[in-house]
Amino acid sequence: MDREEVGRRGIPSLLKPSSSSSDGGAGREEHIASDITQLIGWMPLIELKPIASKDGVDARIVGKMEAYQPLCSVKDRYPTLGFPGMYNKVEQLQKELPNVHVLNQATNKANSEAHFRMTGPEIWKDTTGKVDIFVAASGTGGTVSGVGKYLKMQNQGIKIVCVEPAESPVISGGAPGKHKIQGVGPGFLPDVLDTSVIDETVTVTTEEAMANARRLAKEEGLLVGISSGANLAACLKVASREENKGKMIVTAFPSGGERYMNSDLLADVREECTAMTF
Repeated sequence: MDREEVGRRGIPSLLKPSSSSSDGGAGREEHIASDITQLIGWMPLIELKPIASKDGVDARIVGKMEAYQPLCSVKDRYPTLGFPGMYNKVEQLQKELPNVHVLNQATNKANSEAHFRMTGPEIWKDTTGKVDIFVAASGTGGTVSGVGKYLKMQNQGIKIVCVEPAESPVISGGAPGKHKIQGVGPGFLPDVLDTSVIDETVTVTTEEAMANARRLAKEEGLLVGISSGANLAACLKVASREENKGKMIVTAFPSGGERYMNSDLLADVREECTAMTF
């Protein structure tokens, strides 16, 4: 929520410059939150998900948040229990430190509301209302829930497809597990996720996600992250069905590939560059 909305909701104490903002995640929200909190006079306090250390946390993002002098070091506070452990750590910090406001993207309804107010209308406008299927991977569930709600209000016939890791198919009713599609598949059902707008859930393996992310780079010149590759993989599965022939399928690429330079996603490229001679 923005600063004005905080005031409208009757939480004026949160506007004090001495307050701090805290949240946990894979890096995208923390990157933006560190900018916003600094602008409105709060002190950023960020928890990052364990991502095999360097595999997703862009050094520039860590350095940027460190430059803002957060109340705790993001470098030395990687929880060890995945998303649940990360959020437990955030709650612990909230109890230990004064004037801390937890943004909590997994429970904050402003998350899905933003996609309802902005992403959904943008898709509807750009496709002139001709979108048939919307496909999106779910992390907090904000994108698929907000966009799904808006598109369904415009046309109940639009199909909403949720994407999750095959290794952790919790939305499909399976058990949580480890995977490398960062930013999605947290291993639990976030409060923000509105399953009532979802018509189908498609699972994608980490290998499928990485393969399609690499394909986007080679064939389309789009350097995207692993979750973007997962969205493409799911789109191709949905598009391959006979009943979807000729239908307009829309998705989003939420992650850039720059932060994955040291990950398995671009391992072949690194090896090739290392072997080059001049």
